[in-house]
Amino acid sequence: MADYQTIRTVGAGARAAEIDAGLRAHMNKVYGLMSVAMLITAGVAWAVGTNATMVQAIFMTPLKWVVMFAPVIMVMVFSAMLNRLSVAAAQLFFYVYAAAVGLSLAFIFAVYTQTSIAQTFLVTAIAFAGLSLYGYTTKKDLSGMGTFLMMGLIGLIVASIVNIFLASSAMAFAISVIGVLIFAGLTAFDTQTIKNTYLQHAQMGDSEWLGKSAILGALNLYLDFINMFMFLLQFLGNRE
Repeated sequence: MADYQTIRTVGAGARAAEIDAGLRAHMNKVYGLMSVAMLITAGVAWAVGTNATMVQAIFMTPLKWVVMFAPVIMVMVFSAMLNRLSVAAAQLFFYVYAAAVGLSLAFIFAVYTQTSIAQTFLVTAIAFAGLSLYGYTTKKDLSGMGTFLMMGLIGLIVASIVNIFLASSAMAFAISVIGVLIFAGLTAFDTQTIKNTYLQHAQMGDSEWLGKSAILGALNLYLDFINMFMFLLQFLGNRE
């Protein structure tokens, strides 16, 4: 009986170690995919944004509306089609989406100094790393934050649309403050969700599902980073 208990304990410990190793590999893949997407976004934004001719051709014409709304449509299509795509196709779509986001953000190089953009990016990266680490390591269940944060996000979108017509600087400031707080919370929440989702499905060993799950997780964290960066830029960015 003692030998059976020992074998069972050793087996359980080995399985736990295997799941932990798999989780680390999964999270590394998520962060790796996100990092490549960020590099693509930054590269496209810089290449277009520092070219005055391209900036005028895109953002001084009705084409700007296509560029601005294309990423929104693409992310909706991506979410709807993810289950039907292969892992390779989903990853390619993610990178194409990152390029589209970079094109839509190119205008910041015409509005803000490159130094302030770099500084804000560094601040965002530090804040993101800390928040994501907290979401990964904390024993506190953050699932209760999800509904609250999503309600806040919907309110933020509505307020942003309203302020397009009001053009209120005070409202824009309030939106930026709330936006930073919401996406800071979402960074921790999404990181914990990615971790918990993997742990719940680790027993299945479905490599196809795990690959798509990593891409979806990378997309969520990528969006958290981009939005937090854009709201912080309104505070920290020095205008040209």
